[in-house]
Amino acid sequence: MSNGFRLGLFTTIVRPEEKAILAAASARGVAVERLEDGAVTFGLDAPAGLPDVVLNRSVSHTRALYAALGYHHYGVPCVNAPEVIELAGDKVRTSLRLAEQRVPTPRTVVALSPEAALKAVEEIGYPAVLKPAIGSWGRLMAKVTDAESAEQIVEHKSALGSPVHSIFYVQEFVPKPDRDLRAFVVGETVVAAMYRRSSDWRTNAARGATAEAAVRTPELTELALRAARAVGGGVLAVDLMEGRDGLLVHEVNPTPEFKTLAAATGADVAGAIVDYTVEVGRR
Repeated sequence: MSNGFRLGLFTTIVRPEEKAILAAASARGVAVERLEDGAVTFGLDAPAGLPDVVLNRSVSHTRALYAALGYHHYGVPCVNAPEVIELAGDKVRTSLRLAEQRVPTPRTVVALSPEAALKAVEEIGYPAVLKPAIGSWGRLMAKVTDAESAEQIVEHKSALGSPVHSIFYVQEFVPKPDRDLRAFVVGETVVAAMYRRSSDWRTNAARGATAEAAVRTPELTELALRAARAVGGGVLAVDLMEGRDGLLVHEVNPTPEFKTLAAATGADVAGAIVDYTVEVGRR
């Protein structure tokens, strides 16, 4: 089936998701070249023997972005495209784009200094959530309930000294059930959706949330596709919350894990990803 066609799988480590992708490619007769993000180099001139398409599964936002830029420079299409990784991997840029495209999203204020961050929290009101502009798995997020806790968190983030913590992303705390929603979009299809439940206000599967299949209602499907299109489309996980007035999109993940989703729903997520990636490579 491959007819000389090769899919490059760009990885940091081979997790259950990458194993599923390799199995799905094998079942389809698609030849795969493993590309390790710690070993590949990118010169200005294209090397010989490049794959026909690259599926970017690096766990590092920075490595994923620069690899996608490198392959794009060589004329090799990437899933996801560099502009999608750059935009969706940055919560500030994602929020701006969602607002521009009128996709419902929580109220958000961005501040560029500790002093402005405290002002932003007051503008949002308590409780509020402070998030790093770049990051996943619910790490380094903080819920602040009063001025004292806001000052402590902002002071702590400032002391870290990292560029990623010099931008303060402040979002309203949305009262919701003990769950949120994740819709997995591949191209123009929502291939599966799940609820993630947790007693903690952060409902990430990486933090121990339990998962169950969610019905792909017309509202969920339409909103997930609008959010995916807003950041450029591809293979994306759209995270949503049930607010007082309906669903809100609060994040779009450009390199999503899916083992929990596949187990909860029975969907062939890996197969959908491989089929889409091959389609992109053959365009």
